[in-house]
Amino acid sequence: MSFHSMWAELLPVGRSSASGGYRRYAWTGADADCRAWFRQQAEARGLAYEVDRNGNQWAWLGDPAEGDAVVTGSHLDSVPDGGAFDGPLGVVSAFAALDELRGRGARLTRPLGIVNFGDEEGARFGLACVGSRLTAGALTVEQAHRLTDGDGITLPQAMEAAGYDPDAIGPDPERLGRIGAFVELHVEQGRALDLSGDRIGIASAIWPHGRWRFDFRGEANHAGTTRLADRRDPMLSYAETVLAARREAELAGAVATFGKIGVEPNGVNAIPSLVRGWLDSRAADQATLDTVVTGIEKAAREYAAAHGVDLGVERESFTPVVEFDHALRDELARILGTDTELRVPVLGTGAGHDAGILSGRVPTAMLFVRNPTGVSHSPAEYAAEDDCVAGVSALADVLEGLACT
Repeated sequence: MSFHSMWAELLPVGRSSASGGYRRYAWTGADADCRAWFRQQAEARGLAYEVDRNGNQWAWLGDPAEGDAVVTGSHLDSVPDGGAFDGPLGVVSAFAALDELRGRGARLTRPLGIVNFGDEEGARFGLACVGSRLTAGALTVEQAHRLTDGDGITLPQAMEAAGYDPDAIGPDPERLGRIGAFVELHVEQGRALDLSGDRIGIASAIWPHGRWRFDFRGEANHAGTTRLADRRDPMLSYAETVLAARREAELAGAVATFGKIGVEPNGVNAIPSLVRGWLDSRAADQATLDTVVTGIEKAAREYAAAHGVDLGVERESFTPVVEFDHALRDELARILGTDTELRVPVLGTGAGHDAGILSGRVPTAMLFVRNPTGVSHSPAEYAAEDDCVAGVSALADVLEGLACT
């Protein structure tokens, strides 16, 4: 099956007719449909299919028990109303690259695996990369069991409702010990390749990044009868903090975004009692990130005090800088550099990935496919088909170089 036909088959799954974006949330019907598609692709190719204790899907050519396996893949879930390429491009390209290897008559000397990591985006339970974090031991069973969605459904309840055993989740060192290299192909979530005129890039590192929850607590009151001077309106403090985040990020050459908000009681004619905002911040190094977040919190506390509002700040997740395995990165550059017409720049990224989570346990690397608009986490996310096909060929070259020598 060609890249085009696989892509067309997966494209409608979980797509919202209202927004045009995707709502493929963990352990929902759309997620189940994506999982069924993955299994069908694996079985159609005669690959050994399995689901691990954390709900991640695997397809194997060769016996992974032999060890030193080469694995590729990504994820199939999405952010709310996300784009088509973030995650699925890596999974579809993995199957297409395997088909290309077979078409070349390549003979494997190492086991080859394709993986779909579960709940990478964290859209439902608020924590990114749950499947890979559990596998790598970066998320404890106790922490995972405390995760809840917006309706109060816990992760174990959601897994059980989808037909999986939540009591089995936890670290999987034996599985990771069988992997000699993990290469994740992903659409670039920025315009570096477009600006340089290159189709394919290699990742150097993932910026340190985290999520912080800001709880501004004021006093609910009538919007029409309460004097401005008598109000303890947390929305004002929150709004000023949003502007402070932009200012601090600009000064430091970093990024900071309040992209999610909860308001209580959430009435048009009511002054809020609580405004809860989630900050996402990322920077090229740890010191810069610390400076940005500290500056934002300092400003928030000053604004809250000025309006008689209480403020609580809690870091909900954090990932330190990830330097991808230098030897593997250099090997990818060597393999792809044999094609004199393909220039492959090395670039950093501010986006988190399963490859970043696994990097502490397994040699990992990433390939990026050009995104002409730089837009991601949006229905406008895009990569041209000829660039996607170039990505498949590059991935096939890498897999052949790693697993067939």
